[in-house]
Amino acid sequence: MASVASSVRRGVPPIRAGQGNSFLLRRLHSLSGIIPIGVFLIEHFISNAFATNGPRAYADQVKFLTSLPFVPVLETVGIYVPILYHALYGFYIWFRGESNVSDYPWAGNFMYAAQRWTGGIAFAYILWHTYTMRFTGIHLLTHSDAAFSKVQMELQSSWAGAFYVIGITAASWHFAYGLYLFCAKWGITVSERSRKWVGWFCFAIALTFIAIGMATLSAFFRPQWRNTPAQLPPQQAIEHGR
Repeated sequence: MASVASSVRRGVPPIRAGQGNSFLLRRLHSLSGIIPIGVFLIEHFISNAFATNGPRAYADQVKFLTSLPFVPVLETVGIYVPILYHALYGFYIWFRGESNVSDYPWAGNFMYAAQRWTGGIAFAYILWHTYTMRFTGIHLLTHSDAAFSKVQMELQSSWAGAFYVIGITAASWHFAYGLYLFCAKWGITVSERSRKWVGWFCFAIALTFIAIGMATLSAFFRPQWRNTPAQLPPQQAIEHGR
């Protein structure tokens, strides 16, 4: 029994790169989480943070983004397709993997499970957020002035507000730990010491993103910026004032 116990190492086995197409698909999955998805996430946090400067600043930022040339193409190629691939292949990895959290409650297993669950939650949040912001209600590509008010109207639902908090937290954690895994998989962190320092750095990134997200979210509840129907097109302004 002693020899068997001594042969069992704590933690989880190293992630194997795979062979052939599996290796390529896993590398693309890892890379897509940083470029372009991670870059877009950073930009999205920065752009939404303009809400802390008020409705006008937020509307101007939305107008800048929606006035870029070839916006539908940029969104499809640079955002929608990479997120769809990253999510679907991530679910494939999840369903084929075994975290053993209940049997072996070690840090590696918990982190593995947390990464999968936060990814699933973040993907559901992205689908819902994209649908409500882009494909329902006021069309922001043509009415950027209504952006702040549209978010305010959505946050009138306590369920929507809770989902925003959960989604922002999940996306922040998933990206930060994904960055840590990216550095390990691509040979950027090769020593235990470098992995430790990068781990703390990524943890700080997660906390920073969550803090920025919560500060941005709170801007839509500030008394001086509530009930701003003047930012809406006439018909929506009337409905908003009811």
